[in-house]
Amino acid sequence: MNFFCSSIGRKILMAVTGVILIGFVTGHLIGNLQVFEHPDRINGYAHFLQSLGPVLWLVRLGLLACVGIHIWAATVLAMENATARSTPYGFAHTIQATLSSRAMRVTGYIVLAFILYHLAHFTVGFAQAGTFKTNLAPYLMEDDYHVMGFPVVSAGTEVLDVHSMVILGFQSKVVSLFYIFAVGLLSFHLLHGIDSLFQTLGLRNARWSVLLRKIAIVYCTLYFLGNLAIPGSVLLGTLQPRADAVTAVAHR
Repeated sequence: MNFFCSSIGRKILMAVTGVILIGFVTGHLIGNLQVFEHPDRINGYAHFLQSLGPVLWLVRLGLLACVGIHIWAATVLAMENATARSTPYGFAHTIQATLSSRAMRVTGYIVLAFILYHLAHFTVGFAQAGTFKTNLAPYLMEDDYHVMGFPVVSAGTEVLDVHSMVILGFQSKVVSLFYIFAVGLLSFHLLHGIDSLFQTLGLRNARWSVLLRKIAIVYCTLYFLGNLAIPGSVLLGTLQPRADAVTAVAHR
């Protein structure tokens, strides 16, 4: 209880949950980039994840818990900072504070709204892409899908055509532009978040601070560009769904 009630404890909770969530969004992006490969890749990947059953839900619940703890700790720390002084500063000393650090709360809550929409869009099926889950023609795996060299989805298995579902979902300009905007804010949020967790975990010092900052900038830039590539390629027409998938959606 002392750990949860202390500012240091809450900062450590933010850092640890931040590391877990950064690992997740990185893995999520790597998995999504398989959309540029043969449809077997991302379709087999999605089918394998769904086949995990209770294990997948345990991972999801764990990630949701991390999100909840992260938001709670950030909100409480922000409230503590706001009430630390009975009167506001006569001059706002934000010269040394980066723009990403000053915008952390705003970007954080917008990113939360984006996460909820993204889940509704592609996972739960409440939004536009949900119709594709029932209207898409079944996809038959042409080759085995392997994880660490082991075949986990056999050729000939009927799976959901996630490849076409993702592309059809991003053919809406409004959805794609919102996605790009939100991922940009997430990358901006991660820039200060990674910098802060280095500080909280005691990894940043005078010798390493410049290098660690550059690492954070490179990571966030690559993360944004990787996420931009998918809706950008769909809008440019370089990434297309299967012709029979489009026909199935149009006639059902």
